[in-house]
Amino acid sequence: MRLLEKQKLRAMYGVNERQMRAYFAKATRREGVTGEELIQQLETRLDAVTLRLGFGLSLRQARQLVSHGHVLVDGKRVDIPSYQVKPGQAIEVSPKARVFVGVREALELSPEPPPYLYRNKDEFSGTLSRTPERTEIPLPAALDERLVVEHYS
Repeated sequence: MRLLEKQKLRAMYGVNERQMRAYFAKATRREGVTGEELIQQLETRLDAVTLRLGFGLSLRQARQLVSHGHVLVDGKRVDIPSYQVKPGQAIEVSPKARVFVGVREALELSPEPPPYLYRNKDEFSGTLSRTPERTEIPLPAALDERLVVEHYS
C-alpha cells in the first residue's frame, strides 16, 4: 500500500525516484508535517504551477512549455520544470507562445486556479500568492501522504 501511494504521487507530478527522495529529504528537514511539506514542494514546481494556472491541459504539456523556454518567471526565461516557485513570483507565457493553439485552448478549457494562485487570462500571466495549504491542492486522485512518508521512513 505504501509503495502504491508513493508511485501514485510520483506519477501525478511526473518525478523520478531520485527527485522524489530529494524532495522527501528536504521535507523532513523542514518544520511542519512531512507529508504536507512534500506535497507543497511538488505543487510549487514550475511545471505544476504552469498547469494549475491553466497554460497547459496536462502536466506533460505544461512541462514541455517550460522546458522549451516559453515560460517566464519574474520576466526571466526559465526552462527547468523542477524550478521551485516562491510566493510572490510572477509567471507568464512568452509573447511567442501566446499564439500557440494549445496554450489558448488550455486557458479556455481549464477551471479557475486554486486560491493560492492568481491568474490574469488577458495577459497570460499569474502569481503564486502564497504557499498552498494541503486542503487547497487539487490532486487528480485521492492520496494518503502519510503512507508515502512511512514508505521512505
